[in-house]
Amino acid sequence: MQPDRQRRKLSQGELDLMVMSHERYVARKPGGKRASLKFVDLSGLDLSKRNLTEADLSGSCFDDCKMVGTRLDQANLFGCDLRRADLRWASLVRADMRGVSLRGATLSQADLTEADLRGGQIGVVNPARGLEVKRGLEEADFSGATLDRSQFNDVSACNSDFSDCSMRGAILSGANLKDADLSGALLDGAQIGGAILDHAKLTGAVITGVDVSKARSTTGADLSGALCEPTQAVVDKAFELLKLAQANHQWCESGGKHGAPAVLDGADLRPLGSLLRGLRLSAMSARGACLIGLDLSDTQLQGANLDGADMRGVCLRNADARGARLNGTNLTKADLRDALLAPLPLMAGRMTPAGVSAARLRYATFPGADLSNVVFDGSDLRGADLTGAKVWAASFKDCKLQQVRGLELSVTAA
Repeated sequence: MQPDRQRRKLSQGELDLMVMSHERYVARKPGGKRASLKFVDLSGLDLSKRNLTEADLSGSCFDDCKMVGTRLDQANLFGCDLRRADLRWASLVRADMRGVSLRGATLSQADLTEADLRGGQIGVVNPARGLEVKRGLEEADFSGATLDRSQFNDVSACNSDFSDCSMRGAILSGANLKDADLSGALLDGAQIGGAILDHAKLTGAVITGVDVSKARSTTGADLSGALCEPTQAVVDKAFELLKLAQANHQWCESGGKHGAPAVLDGADLRPLGSLLRGLRLSAMSARGACLIGLDLSDTQLQGANLDGADMRGVCLRNADARGARLNGTNLTKADLRDALLAPLPLMAGRMTPAGVSAARLRYATFPGADLSNVVFDGSDLRGADLTGAKVWAASFKDCKLQQVRGLELSVTAA
């Protein structure tokens, strides 16, 4: 436990001056100074979209702070009080968050890759109640956040919301996740030895490489629809599926003289990993296929039929999916940065727009993507990031658009 100290209250003006100096420090501009805001009271203040990368904020109080989109990469937040703080879209990559209190905080869509949230304690003197020790992640909202390779060893996160999170390789050993919502979470390779999962909701979660038997307790846990590792039969078939994809590439390269469009309907393609990256898969059919976590960056998917496929966590960066069919497809937490989904030009001046109707696109990222004329009608885009995407003439009729980032109201009303 750290030495007891009282926190000095800062005003918004004082805070702004210190943050401005720190931002100059981060930008390597003259007159900058690294922020040292240890054991100060910042409760209720606004830090939204400010850059506090590498700042020392240990032991400080951020109760009810507005920190939407704040940059806190590699910041020292040891023992901070972040109860009820609004950290949506915040970046906390490799941040030191040991011993923080996040009860009631909102971290939806935040990036906590490799963040350290292990246990730790700081005692603070309260004039009315004496020594207080605040810690725990109970009732925090991490929905849609990225928590890959983060450390949750021995923390208490009861009743917290981790739905649709990416928690690949996260260390949850000894964590108390009683009543936590992990539905739809991508938990590939997560360590849960000694964890308490009583009454936790893991419906539809991806638990590839996760040994649930090593958890301390799973009483009442709901694992219905959870997806485990591919069966041996699926692994054995992977080479055959790869050959079909390569034949599709050959068909495109030869102008249809050799090879043939691949038909992969209903197949489990997960064992292929990144082997399809950069291939020409135009006109491929993979309806209802399982492509969870695949690397399809730079892949050509013009006119491909991926209706109803499970593409959670797929990387489609720089992919060319003009005219592709993605109706009813699950693209939760998919990376579509700089992807091309504009209409596919056909002969005689005709074009085929991409169809993404009734799809699940929660927390998907689209910065820089060309979504011109895409039909999203009836899709769930809650929490998606469309910052910088081209959405000219795109249709969003009857879509769920709560907490969508980067989409003008004039467009959402269309």
